Amino acid sequence: MQTPSQLKNRFIPFSSLEYSTEAFIDYCIPECSPKKNYALIGPGVSQNPNQPVSLREKHGFQVGGVSMPPGKINPPHMHFTAEVFMCTKGQWDLQWGFNPEPLKARLGPGDIASVPTWIYRGFQNVGEDEGFMFTALGQDDTGGILWGPQTLQAARAHGVHLTEDYRIIDENSGQIWNSSSMKRLQPMTNTEISQLKHWPIEAMKQRVVRHSELDWQSDALLDAVADAGGAQMAPVIGLGMSQSRSHCAPIHNAHGFSIEWLRIPPGGHVAAHTLSEKQVLSIYQGSLAIHVSSDVQTTAQMIATDPLCIAHGHSDAWDSFAMPGEVWRCLRNVGDVPVAVLVMTPGDSRKIIQWVPEVVDAAGRAGYSIDANGYVAMKRFTDRSQR
Repeated sequence: MQTPSQLKNRFIPFSSLEYSTEAFIDYCIPECSPKKNYALIGPGVSQNPNQPVSLREKHGFQVGGVSMPPGKINPPHMHFTAEVFMCTKGQWDLQWGFNPEPLKARLGPGDIASVPTWIYRGFQNVGEDEGFMFTALGQDDTGGILWGPQTLQAARAHGVHLTEDYRIIDENSGQIWNSSSMKRLQPMTNTEISQLKHWPIEAMKQRVVRHSELDWQSDALLDAVADAGGAQMAPVIGLGMSQSRSHCAPIHNAHGFSIEWLRIPPGGHVAAHTLSEKQVLSIYQGSLAIHVSSDVQTTAQMIATDPLCIAHGHSDAWDSFAMPGEVWRCLRNVGDVPVAVLVMTPGDSRKIIQWVPEVVDAAGRAGYSIDANGYVAMKRFTDRSQR
C-alpha cells in the first residue's frame, strides 16, 4: 500500500499540468503552432525527451492532453493502438482520410471520439477560444507515432528533420543534419496509404459518443439500487464496471481500456468498494471528495475522515486522480451540482466491484443482489438458484 504522501501525488489538479510546445515535429509548421501537449499518466508518446509527465507509472493505457488556439491544426498522423479524444473545452473538427480532402466530425464539450487504428487522423480547433482535449492511448507502449509524408516534408522545409529512431534534429536551434550519418524516418508510400481502410462519415459517427445522448442507468451500481448514494453510470467504450445488464457501450471493440461516465447527485456518494484494476478519474463537473484506505472500512467510517483530495471540474479545467488498484475507496459529492466523472479503467474484460458488507446487506433488504454473471438482479431468484 502506498503512503498517504504517495497517494496524494496521484492527484493531478488541472492547474498543476505542465506542457511542451515542441513535443512533436509539427511545432515548426506555422499552421500547427503553437500547440501545447500535456502528458498526465503513463510513459508518454512525445518525441521530445524533455516532455514533462505528471505520473509516469504504467496503467495499461496513457492519458494526455492537447490545447491549441483557434484555427490551429494537428496534421495527419497515425497510431498503432487505440486513440480516444475527450473534448473538455471548445469546438473541434476531428479529421481523417485526407484523400485528398479530409472527412470531418465536430466535437464539443463532453463528447468522446474513438479513432480506429491504422488510419491517418488530425484535428483542428474551430472554436473562438483556445480549446482543450484529453487523449487516451491504448497500451503502455503505443509503438510511437507515424507522420504523414506531407507533414515530414513541411517540417523539412522549415529546417526540422525526424530520424528513423524518432529524434528531432532542428537546424534552427544550431543542430546539424548530416545526411551521411543520419537516416530520416521513412513515411508510408502513396500506394501503402491507398491500401488503408476507408472510414466513411457514417461509420465514424458511430464512434462519436455525444454527452447529450448518454445512456444513464440508475441500476448500474449495487449501492444505488440499495438507495444509498444515488449514483448513475453511462458506458462509452468497452466493458467497464457497470453492473446493469442492459448497459452496452456504444463503442465496444477492444481498446485495452474502458471508459464510462459516473454521475453523483448533490449529497450523494458511491459507497466503499474496491477493484483490482487501477483507474483514472477525471472530473468534468462539480466537486468530488475522494477517500482512499488500505483497509476495509464502512462507508460512514470513510466519510468521517478527511478526504485524500477534492477534485473539481468546470468548463475550463478538469482535475484528475490516478486511483491505484486493490484499495478501498469512497467517492462523495461535496458540491451543490451533480458531479460528473470520466472513469478510465485498463483491460478489455469486465471489471468486478467488491462492495463492503453493508452495501450487500442493504441491497439484500431492498430485494437485490449480484447474480452469477456479475449484474444486479432480484435476490429472491439468485438465492433459490440451483447450485
